[in-house]
Amino acid sequence: MPDDPHKPLRDDVRLLGELLGEVLRAREGQALFDLVEEVRALAKQSRAADAPDLGGLAERLGRMSLDEALPVARAFAHFLTLANIAEQHHRIRRRRAYQATPGSRPQPGSCEERFPALVEGGVAPEQLHQAVCDLRIELVLTAHPTEVVRRTLTQKHHRMAALLARRDRPDLTAAEREETIAALGREIQAAWETDEARHARPTPLDEVKAGLVVFEQSLWDAVPRYVRAVDRALSATTGRGLPLEAAPVRFGSWMGGDRDGHPFVTPEVTERASLLMRWMAADLYLREIEALRGELSMTAASDELRADAGAGAREPYRGVLRRLRDRLRATRDSIGAALDEDAVTWPGAPAHAAGLVTRAEDLRAPLALCLRSLEATGNGALGGGRLTDLLRRVSAFGATLARLDIRQDASRHTETLDAITQALGVGSYAEWDEGARQAFLLRELDTPRPLVPRRLEASPAVADVLATFRMLSRLPEESRGAYVISMASTPSDVLAVQLLQKEAGVTPPARVVPLVETAEALEGAGRMLDALLALEPYRRSIGGRQEVMIGYSDSARDIGRFSAAWALYKTQEELVAACRANGVALTLFHGRGGSVGRGGGPTWLAIQSQPAGSIDGTLRVTEQGEMIQAKFGLVDIAERTLEVYTTATLEKTLVEHHPAPPAWRHLMERLADEAARDYRALVYGSPPFVEYFNAATPVGELASLNIGSRPARRTGDGGVASLRAIPWQFAWTQTRLLLASWLGLERALALASDAGEMATLRTMYRQWPIFRVTIDLMEMVLAKADARIAAHYDRLVPPDLRPLGADLRARLAQAAAGVLEVTGHTVLVEENPVLRRSIDVRNPYVDPINLVQVELLRRVRAGATEEAARDALVVTVNGIAAGLRNTG
Repeated sequence: MPDDPHKPLRDDVRLLGELLGEVLRAREGQALFDLVEEVRALAKQSRAADAPDLGGLAERLGRMSLDEALPVARAFAHFLTLANIAEQHHRIRRRRAYQATPGSRPQPGSCEERFPALVEGGVAPEQLHQAVCDLRIELVLTAHPTEVVRRTLTQKHHRMAALLARRDRPDLTAAEREETIAALGREIQAAWETDEARHARPTPLDEVKAGLVVFEQSLWDAVPRYVRAVDRALSATTGRGLPLEAAPVRFGSWMGGDRDGHPFVTPEVTERASLLMRWMAADLYLREIEALRGELSMTAASDELRADAGAGAREPYRGVLRRLRDRLRATRDSIGAALDEDAVTWPGAPAHAAGLVTRAEDLRAPLALCLRSLEATGNGALGGGRLTDLLRRVSAFGATLARLDIRQDASRHTETLDAITQALGVGSYAEWDEGARQAFLLRELDTPRPLVPRRLEASPAVADVLATFRMLSRLPEESRGAYVISMASTPSDVLAVQLLQKEAGVTPPARVVPLVETAEALEGAGRMLDALLALEPYRRSIGGRQEVMIGYSDSARDIGRFSAAWALYKTQEELVAACRANGVALTLFHGRGGSVGRGGGPTWLAIQSQPAGSIDGTLRVTEQGEMIQAKFGLVDIAERTLEVYTTATLEKTLVEHHPAPPAWRHLMERLADEAARDYRALVYGSPPFVEYFNAATPVGELASLNIGSRPARRTGDGGVASLRAIPWQFAWTQTRLLLASWLGLERALALASDAGEMATLRTMYRQWPIFRVTIDLMEMVLAKADARIAAHYDRLVPPDLRPLGADLRARLAQAAAGVLEVTGHTVLVEENPVLRRSIDVRNPYVDPINLVQVELLRRVRAGATEEAARDALVVTVNGIAAGLRNTG
């Protein structure tokens, strides 16, 4: 490795910047190039001088027309995207250099490093082996209401990353190196010539197709590579490898299944989403089977394989695989035909399923037969490559790539049951108390007769719910994931879904998962689960395991991120206790977003900071929007992400953690209560705050920018409570105040300082994972925030509200000072020099985009209706998101 490990990154960024400059000269002219360079110099001067009014930068941009300012903003946005691509590639380069250096220690967090460390720490090898085999981590991919980058641009970005990797090859000839650079230039030019703005809002099925790209382009190859790493480390540490049927990581999806507040996700959309995933799975498996047939040309075979291949087969492996190939081809074509029809006819239904691949076992059986035969004839080594990888894929992906969750709000099920009970003349379910509801539901669950009247006159909303359950009954069992109930607060919310599944004939039923997401719901979640598990018929029905989803976004919007972190921690403890008291295992499903304000952050830290007993070898986590590309978009980074999930979950499962002293918990409780009170007094108790928020951020414009299929608000009242948590975060991120991620912290730390408890907080920071992780994440947010840029947005605010903006920026400074006092740092994120440098390097490139965005918002609000102004706004949204490395 070079003495300066980051020099290759700087060289890549410099090259990409030069190539972008060449495109600007060639396509837009020397004058624009010179203008971009002038603005860049002014931005750097502004940063160096720390000018409070952004110095000459604001003045120069203020003199530009929109026609001048837009290409400047585009140029900076493109450069930031190119820098992100270079940084992603550099992570891969550093990882590979690490692995290739003779005598180097294993990479921290890798299986090679953590498995021996666990044994050295007292975990028995047999216990480690069993724990790895039993791991059940499920990563659930979700669409994102503020995902801003078009799929066609993402694909270009992937090609750029591949070309950077090619350029690193030491055996390239001079001509090959020159052609690689030329190809990079062509991709950069193609991206520059591509419209960043969507001119139509993406549909839920568009989002499904975008999500499938990550399976095809990276996860399909990353998963077998990752499992090989697990297998190698497990064999080296315990003497036994990972069984072929074990799959530590599997995948789920909400894309096309999440209908909570999403009127465009209909039963047909969900059915088509499931078909699309199965089509992609069949297509990917088909490619592998074709390649495997080319490899397994040998004639020596076991009697078992010969019997299956048929008498007279000269190349028996090819004969077995030919049949599987034909089944996969028929499956793919049948699903394709169903997708082409106006009304979906599920090709996996009994009337259509003959000869189709509908289960993982349809794939596993012939492949395992081939492997057994190779081993029986002394050719086992030949099965250790593509064939083994294919069996590993079957264990992880099944026949569908990802199981599809359904999500719906509890009130929709209540409305449906109310319509049924009123039609039956037995009263109004909606008006019954909880005891009456439970009695009715348990009685009907135990009754074989149908409940729903044959000619029920239903409202469109009720008809949609009933149609969704009928659709669920048609999906193959292996396509069905969980049924997640938003705003679940009572046992009857869960029993209602069980009954509606029974009525629709969903067999076996999908597991029912209550989602607790608001601060109020978190507080009552333990009691709700205890009451649910106390119902013996319900407890018998769940097979000894209960899954509960906890939402990070809404609770942070309700009481602030600092207080929500503590509320979530306590809720998990209560859920663990409720399950233990009732003899039931618990799986926690973490609804985490990409931004810190929505529960995001480094995977290892997030898992290690969970309460004892909350991760017992099982974990479900959402991966959202732009974070899917960041974590899984490239094969090597996807492999690393999967490995870290594995080792972090394993360590949290196997290593005993000591409880925090009661005094720490009492102090945390006081600080969280005070922070929540202060947060709510401002956000919900001060009418001017809502007016300021709507004026100073682009929240009102986000809904019209076609950057997600889902409505930004649940209702149209314009308040914070009606706004979805994601655009709430996104809007503050765009202004660089990032208020939604830290507000409340400044009050908590000031209270501790005034009470003389800073020394205790410093000890907590050093020794208590939940507190350290919360503070570290807030420190990262505060390092990215910029009061000077946020102040510039006050130009959009009525004069009488500007003092409120000044107060918020003062709170930002107070939060930063408090964090520095707790951590003992002299500057924010000083212990992460790579991040510190990345922020410092990016700021001069993000600043001009923010200033252009302010001017665009002013124009749009002044009545500019031309599409060009809104398209330009998308450019700035993209650029700021790229510069800060997240959206909402």
